[in-house]
Amino acid sequence: MKIIGVAGGTGSGKTTVVKKIVESLPPHYVAVMPLDSYYNDTTGMTDEARRAINFDHPDAFDWMLLIQHIKKLKAGEPVEQPTYSYILSNRLKETVHVEPKPVILIEGIMTLVNKELRDMMDIKIFVDTDSDERLIRNIQRDVVERGRTVDMVIDRYLKVLKPMHEQFIEPSKKYADIIIPLGGENKTGINIIKSYIEKTIK
Repeated sequence: MKIIGVAGGTGSGKTTVVKKIVESLPPHYVAVMPLDSYYNDTTGMTDEARRAINFDHPDAFDWMLLIQHIKKLKAGEPVEQPTYSYILSNRLKETVHVEPKPVILIEGIMTLVNKELRDMMDIKIFVDTDSDERLIRNIQRDVVERGRTVDMVIDRYLKVLKPMHEQFIEPSKKYADIIIPLGGENKTGINIIKSYIEKTIK
């Protein structure tokens, strides 16, 4: 089994990169573990406390559970991946059953930040996209999918996303084995990863 980490700023296109890699391979090749599914459980918190959480800080993630799940998959055991609601700012009761597969893709903004998780990876990828492009994508996504206004998205970008990106995400780029500019538009970069996976499996 190979563990591949895919990181990059919010709106960088990393989810699109992962989707295109998975779609180009047989279904039994790859299992995807989105870091967004592993936000901390906030069940015991008030709505006010939930709203105060900085979801773009490493402390917002349940690293212990994610690492435990990766270890189980490597040992050939299936896991129940949590699901998370951005509307409720909490986990849902439903889980996603994930079977061990030859390749595990871990995807998320902080994927390369945690050293223990990073050390489990066979290859580390950073999707690098211009900050203006990322902001536009954030506006388009958050307004449609997360019920936010344009002003709310821009305010959050300036106060939270940008400083957190500069403090945590951008520095993690130094750990990447491969940097893919332009996200999902970079067909060559995606084909390189696809070829690597196919070669690994064979």
